[in-house]
Amino acid sequence: MPVLSILLLVSSSAWWAYAQIEIMKVEEENVTLPCHHELGRLGLKSLDIEWWFEQKPESAPNMVIGYSDESVYNYPNMNQRGRVSFASNFRAGDASLYIRSLEPGDAGMYSCKVKNGWNYKLERVILKVLVKPSEPKCWTEGELSEGGNITLECKSAAGTEPIQYKWATVSGKEQILGVLPATSSVGIFNPARVRLWNLSTAHSGLYRCTATNEAGHKTCDVQVIVHRKADTLSIGIIIGAVCGVIVGILLIILSVCLLVRMRKRRKLEEEETPNEIREDAEAPKARLVKPDSSSSGSRSSHSGSSSTKSTTNSACRSQQTPSTQMTLPQYRRAETERRENEPSKCSHSSSRRIDSSSATIPGQSGAFQTV
Repeated sequence: MPVLSILLLVSSSAWWAYAQIEIMKVEEENVTLPCHHELGRLGLKSLDIEWWFEQKPESAPNMVIGYSDESVYNYPNMNQRGRVSFASNFRAGDASLYIRSLEPGDAGMYSCKVKNGWNYKLERVILKVLVKPSEPKCWTEGELSEGGNITLECKSAAGTEPIQYKWATVSGKEQILGVLPATSSVGIFNPARVRLWNLSTAHSGLYRCTATNEAGHKTCDVQVIVHRKADTLSIGIIIGAVCGVIVGILLIILSVCLLVRMRKRRKLEEEETPNEIREDAEAPKARLVKPDSSSSGSRSSHSGSSSTKSTTNSACRSQQTPSTQMTLPQYRRAETERRENEPSKCSHSSSRRIDSSSATIPGQSGAFQTV
């Protein structure tokens, strides 16, 4: 027994060094780990089959499934429960292990031990579970304008290493991949990083990053739009033009308002100027006093002379009174000319009439004085 234990320990320590089969599968695939024997011919009652799993060389082995005393025993861990079984007729000689829907934790070394009495067989299989790269994330860093420089970045958060990255341009509806522009450089130690120098509008377009490993590949796209510097200037010109138009419209409105106001003011002044020139007051009409019976003759003669005076004075005033339709400058000019042409016409005529009346009726004044 001690010798057998030593042999088992030596055999167990040499599993990793003497593995004969290596299988590589992708996550979520199914796999069959082979194990064949001919020990079933020696009798089924003494046949014993065991599958052991070591996730790491330094970890303790765990039994996955076994057959003994004509019964099947399952000993999977929690992650493999319900996913592990014998692949075929293990009694007839095919004791292969079947694992469905692989997970990254299923990767490791599996050992198949078959014995029947003193006959013993050991097979070892190393299983590698590859994980596809997760969908990478693409982004840009830098100034997207003419003459600027930008950096294209790409990174997958998960996946079996090593993961390789490659950038390419995409054109057309057919999604045809093309080479990067001449003014670009790929990082030597980090191919996921691409630098674009001295940008122009020719650099605008769709860029695609592909992350690849042994399990497969995933892609991501980023749109690059290079802006012209003239666009910024054009926007400034447009804004300035709009502001100029607005200021011009405001000035036009202000000018129209001032013009209308000046016209209204001039019209009011023209309407108020003629009202300042008023007509001269009419001379008071002579009141005629009815004479008494005793002095009717004298008073009639006096009234005659008074009416004559009144008529004369009215005639002079009519000559002196200007037309009310004349403006102030016209009125003053006419008044000056009239005074220069007829300086004493009315005064002479009035004095003559007064002298004649006094000469004709000498006793009339005495009669008025008596009264």
